Amino acid sequence: MKWGTAAALAVAAVLLAAGPAAAQGPSAGPVLPNLPADQAKKPQLLTGQDVQPPEGATADVALKVLRDGTLSVTEHVTVPGGRQLVSRVPLRVPASDDQDRVFAVRDVKTDGTASSQLTGDQLVLTFGGGTGSVTYTVDGAIADQNGRQQARWQVASGFDTPLAKLTASLLAPSPQLSPVDCFAGPAGSNQRCTLAELDHTGVVRLEQNDVRPGDRVDLLVGLPAGTTPANAQFADIGLLANAFALTPLTGIAFAVLLAFLVAAALFVWRRRKQDAGALLTSTGPVEVLLRDGDRVFFASPDGVLPGQVGTVVDETVDVVDISATVVDLAVRNYLWLAEVPGNDWQLARRNPPDEHLHDFERAVYETLLPPGTDTVLVSQLRARGGLDLRRISDAMYADVVTKRWFSRRPDTARGRLTWLGAGIFTLGLVATAVLTFTAGYALLGVAVALAGLAVVAVAALLPSRTARGRALAGQVRGLLDYLHTAKAEDIPPADRELVFSRSLPYAVVLGDTERWLGAFAGLNPSADGSAGLYWYGGMETEHDLRRFGTHFPSFLTALDGVLTAAGRAAAAR
Repeated sequence: MKWGTAAALAVAAVLLAAGPAAAQGPSAGPVLPNLPADQAKKPQLLTGQDVQPPEGATADVALKVLRDGTLSVTEHVTVPGGRQLVSRVPLRVPASDDQDRVFAVRDVKTDGTASSQLTGDQLVLTFGGGTGSVTYTVDGAIADQNGRQQARWQVASGFDTPLAKLTASLLAPSPQLSPVDCFAGPAGSNQRCTLAELDHTGVVRLEQNDVRPGDRVDLLVGLPAGTTPANAQFADIGLLANAFALTPLTGIAFAVLLAFLVAAALFVWRRRKQDAGALLTSTGPVEVLLRDGDRVFFASPDGVLPGQVGTVVDETVDVVDISATVVDLAVRNYLWLAEVPGNDWQLARRNPPDEHLHDFERAVYETLLPPGTDTVLVSQLRARGGLDLRRISDAMYADVVTKRWFSRRPDTARGRLTWLGAGIFTLGLVATAVLTFTAGYALLGVAVALAGLAVVAVAALLPSRTARGRALAGQVRGLLDYLHTAKAEDIPPADRELVFSRSLPYAVVLGDTERWLGAFAGLNPSADGSAGLYWYGGMETEHDLRRFGTHFPSFLTALDGVLTAAGRAAAAR
């Protein structure tokens, strides 16, 4: 009984031990489907539910460093149906401040929905909906570095649509790979990849989730020295490209330049508005009649002369400015004007030019009566021709600047501000050249040069009339109001002829001659004991200014005609 029990237990033990082995035989358990070899090697992780693939496009990249130093790349990309994905792989990437690293791609082969194109410094890969693959060889991926070697390649770059997930692997002839660095995100950023590590088999594994459009995934793997021939190629960026690179410092300089341009534009706008307003707005009543006891004298605002008034108002020397100056010289006893038979007028010396005359008045005097000439007829001036009015206009323009009514000659944009801008522009050009060939930051010089050009533009656009000139322009409107409203009866009889005569050149230049002559038509010029006007001959027998009021405008018309013809002849030469 004891031996029978022992035998039964032994048989049971044998059967239990043989059970697992028998299950592995072809006749034990369910029959498994035939799987491809690469899938049969992968462990299957079973959970209670199927594993869902990531939504969106995915990419898997296999890199292999070959013994000749080339890098073999195979990309498998899956794109959801109806979409397209384009990748632009740069073949020239920054390596340092003055060098780029240059790669070369060859032997490109595509399959499925993939297509490729080499354009300049880019490899353009296009993947349609579905799965596509591309294989190519890269030269220049291996570089000697600090006693070791480094393999570098941008596993992903320049995608135009997001990648839900990127996986990659790198295999090299040596399993001793270290260090492994991987950077993701925009070019130049230090963002680390989701996963980059060396597994126990010596293969570098890489994962990156959510690769955004334009991001790059840059893989750098260290190799033992002498693993393969180094073939990295570097190219100088170039002196100009480096010197004109946009940096934080040059960015600040251009921000300051922009602020300066805005401020300058506002300043010019404000000054032009003020200048226009000065011509349209009177400063109020202007006291041009000064009283000294019972006597009344005429005094122009800010001492402005008739020839200066027109230039201050319209910034141009006109014929009427010269004609008014001729009348004023006669009123001030430097010239004598007289009517002569034949509807003509005589201009004669009365007193020689002295230190009280301005340069433009002396120019008018000597243009009409050159040295050695004591008298001249208006008709002779017309026949003589060739009157050079340039000396007169130059002197007038210079005079309004001397009086500080203008900051520069109003007939030209050149002034001190213009020369300052030209100097700043030249300084900027010199600085640009020096910085280009020395420390870089040449854009600083460019910013200075642009600032100089802005100053020149401001000088051209800025009104040349100064604050004093604007004030005078407003006072001239007050002077015109005086000419419009003054009455002979408001002036003592003893002073009427002098006030009338001293005011007449201003009425001429301001276009109010007719009204002024009418206001004093009843004036008796002989009331002071001398026949006729003291500065105008030919009407000594007249007891009022009515006939003078009809003849004097004819003199102005004749003189204006002579001066206009001289100006046209000078312009034609």
